[in-house]
This record gives sequence, C-alpha cells and structure tokens, in this order.
Amino acid sequence: MARGLHADLVGFADIRLQEIDDWQSYKAEGQQFLGLAERAFRNKNTNFTPEILYNLIAMAIEKLVMGALMAIGRLPYNHTMHDLVAALEQWIPESVEGLANDLRGLDKYQEICDPYACTMQVPTTAEVALMLELARQLESRLEGGHS
Repeated sequence: MARGLHADLVGFADIRLQEIDDWQSYKAEGQQFLGLAERAFRNKNTNFTPEILYNLIAMAIEKLVMGALMAIGRLPYNHTMHDLVAALEQWIPESVEGLANDLRGLDKYQEICDPYACTMQVPTTAEVALMLELARQLESRLEGGHS
C-alpha cells in the first residue's frame, strides 16, 4: 500500500536551528560602534554631531541584535528598530522586556526607507545619553545579564 501523500513532508518543527556563521563578528562590531559613540560623547568630541552619535548607536544596536539572533539561527524580517525588537520579542523576549518601546522609539529619529519621504530628527544631548544607556542595557541582556 502506498504511503500517504504528505507523510514525507518536513514541517517547521523538523528544522534544526544552527548558529549562522560570523555572528561573533557582528557582536564585536556592535561593541566597537557602541564604544566609539560612548568615548566621543564622553569626550564631547565636536566631530561627532548628535546625528552621527545617533547613527553609531543605532548601528551598534543593529549589530548586537544581529549577532545575538544569528547565534541562535534566527534573523529579523528587516532592520528597522521595530523589526529588530519584534525578532527579539519572538526569540529572546527577556532581552527586551521593559526596553522594547524605547528601542522602537529610536526609529523616529530617522525614517529613510522611502527616499522621497524621509524624515530626520536631530536628538538632543540628553536623548543621546539615554540612547547610550539603552544600548548598554540591551547589550548586557543579550550577554545574559538581565539588568
């Protein structure tokens, strides 16, 4: 007797997750971007405008999140803060507990996906300080130390 038509199909539950190569590089790059932003901010380096600091912090967060997700064999649907947070909420929820809304709020400073309707908002010095703190909290949680 012939086997059922669907007996040999593989389902999502059958897929074994494995880390994605080079996740450590993403993590290291995220730490470098964040360290650079912190040093420039702390030293009041005028070459690093609030816009540049925001972009360094956003790149740091993106790299840190990508490294953590790649380490568990997952990827976000896109790379906006909303998408990165959604992926963390799905696969590493403890990392963004209490931080998710603040992380999503970072998207308001630059919306550049549509080149004809992009918007940019310059963060204040106080906002940059909060962004740095937020990025360090997320980094700590992705390392396993839930603060």
